[in-house]
Amino acid sequence: MRKAVAKTSVASILLVVCLAASDPAHALRCGSKLVLDGMLEQEVIKHCGEPTAIRHLGYVVRSFNPMTRRNLSGLQVYRYGQGNYYHEIPVTVFIYNFGPRKLMRKLRFEGGMLTDIETLGYGYLEDKN
Repeated sequence: MRKAVAKTSVASILLVVCLAASDPAHALRCGSKLVLDGMLEQEVIKHCGEPTAIRHLGYVVRSFNPMTRRNLSGLQVYRYGQGNYYHEIPVTVFIYNFGPRKLMRKLRFEGGMLTDIETLGYGYLEDKN
């Protein structure tokens, strides 16, 4: 009985450790670096190198209504007042081809910040010509 309980507890500990060590669902591993939502384009290029393709898709319109003021400690506090303001944010897509044995990735940036990582089909060999 004790051996069964010990085996079960060891198996559950191993499962928890494996789950904790796995990458988040919206993440990309480039070598030993992890690329996550919210990273800037420059950070992604630093970790993964230049993408195979870059596409500028245009702009999206986002609304915001900030009112800022400084509190006594000097920190800037954002409050929302009346009225909406709209601004256009550029949308860019990077395509990474990691070769025929790995999946290609499509990274979407809004305003230079990574918002989505999509898995495409298997990559391909690029012509060296």
